[in-house]
Amino acid sequence: MMNGEQISSACRNPATKIFTVAEELISWREEMRKKGRKVVLTNGCFDILHRGHTQYLQGARAAGDALIVLLNSDSSVRALKGENRPINREEDRAYVLASLECVDAVYIFPSSRCDREIAMFKPDYYAKGADYTVEKLDKDELASLRSCGAEIAFIELVPGLSTTNIIKKSANLSK
Repeated sequence: MMNGEQISSACRNPATKIFTVAEELISWREEMRKKGRKVVLTNGCFDILHRGHTQYLQGARAAGDALIVLLNSDSSVRALKGENRPINREEDRAYVLASLECVDAVYIFPSSRCDREIAMFKPDYYAKGADYTVEKLDKDELASLRSCGAEIAFIELVPGLSTTNIIKKSANLSK
């Protein structure tokens, strides 16, 4: 059992890492900049969190000093993945992500692309899965990354792990 006096920041209430007002996250990001901390930004649906997600997020965080996760809203997940998604609501997905030690901030964004949020939060690094290349990035997101001078870090993925595969396996088990 941990000594109550030695609670780490990883044990703080996950809700304190979830930002619902862009201006508050912009201020947080500016505080990181003033402290000389490099901020990494990544985005995704993170519908059913699995090892592939956590390993990816740990790799993203290792690229800098703090990690912002832009989380697709429920409506944007539906637009990207289909009417049966997401499985978990955005509030629940945000809380689970914020519970991870490697995640410093979570912000739910409403569209399928995050070029606006990249421009607002001005990361030092942008993390994307190694299944992407610069040429495969959305052109507006890439323009936002270039305008704020962010470096792109491609993070290795765990082969064979995906939310879609988990959903398919689960559906087969219930038959």
